[in-house]
Amino acid sequence: MDRKQYSEHSVELLAPAGDLARAKTAIRFGADAVYLGGQHYSLRSRASNFTMDDIREACAFARDHHASIHVTVNEIPHEEDFEGLEDYLIQLQDVGVRAIIVASPSIMALSKRVAPRLEVHCSTQLSVTNSAAAHYLVHSARVDRVVLARECTLDDVRVITASCPVPTEAFIHGGMCVNYSGRCTLSNRMTLRDANRGGCAQSCRWSYRLMEGKACLSDGHPLMTMGSKDLMAAEEIEQLIAAGVASFKIEGRMKTEYYVAGIVSAYRHLIDEILNSDRPLPRQRLAYHTGEILKTVNRETCPGFYQGVEGAGIITHPMNNDSVNHSFLGTVTSYDPEKHIAWIETRNPFDAGDRVEIMAAGADNQSFVLEELFDENGIPVGYSRVPMAAIGIRIPFAVHPGDYLRRDE
Repeated sequence: MDRKQYSEHSVELLAPAGDLARAKTAIRFGADAVYLGGQHYSLRSRASNFTMDDIREACAFARDHHASIHVTVNEIPHEEDFEGLEDYLIQLQDVGVRAIIVASPSIMALSKRVAPRLEVHCSTQLSVTNSAAAHYLVHSARVDRVVLARECTLDDVRVITASCPVPTEAFIHGGMCVNYSGRCTLSNRMTLRDANRGGCAQSCRWSYRLMEGKACLSDGHPLMTMGSKDLMAAEEIEQLIAAGVASFKIEGRMKTEYYVAGIVSAYRHLIDEILNSDRPLPRQRLAYHTGEILKTVNRETCPGFYQGVEGAGIITHPMNNDSVNHSFLGTVTSYDPEKHIAWIETRNPFDAGDRVEIMAAGADNQSFVLEELFDENGIPVGYSRVPMAAIGIRIPFAVHPGDYLRRDE
């Protein structure tokens, strides 16, 4: 898919990637830029498995598709964390990384000195919720982009962006935090894993009972969490575009390749329709795009703080099996154009007679009814029940490896 058509748009769609395959998937499905982490200096150390060779390949792939790569260097460093950092920043610059995402002023200053071609984007951890903070970071830390805190309201975004000397970036989808912009030590206290140095155990999402001494006050009630519902800002996109936000960021470097493809594709289509229209998006079209986004999510969603401070409704409840998303059915591994049969590596169960759709990079989803299924030996079967099995399906149009099969709901 040629991404050049999107490079001229007024906003950037910035997607997460936990490995090289997900980085390429994000770009193929419509991301203008991808952010990822190396094996050090990043807050998502469990998702940050990019070697320098991987980052180099991601940059080359991005260039070929008119996209760019941003790298997280956003841990809160202690004295020992600076060992090797200077060389690392120089390597990132040399392999073609466009920008680094940074939470520490010391790393910002170091990057400007040793790798001046790297753009420096301040991390959301700096909790920029006012224009004075944005101006300070631009003039004192020389940042090239201000990433706004997820705790900003739409009014905050408008005011900060209007006066900010550099482009602003705002989150539109993904995990929120129990504290301001990731400034949390729950994981440190409860698991000895430092949330601000790459080891967050997401303790806020655990299930808790309310206790007073040894007495449980929550018996007979659902278990509690401290975690927020995920941000889903589809309804706010038009207002964010009107406010002049330069980049829309999706959270989720721990997410699957299918999730990255589905979320990026859905927001890509939503943003493009808004940008290509000369009038506000009709409610039915917004409802359609919101539905496409919700086909991929596995957690409850909310508009975050964009509409103002939320109450208890923003807190998520422990998830049960009823709320798990089972729409992802499998990935196309090959296609026989003469027999019109696609081979699928399966995920969730499906049956002959189900209505399904193909999600392909750079294209609208195409739906059809599953009429014929075959096992790996070519024998007709009526259903698929085993994950990671090879199942053939007859399909009325051409598909490609890497396309996704999912329920049409």
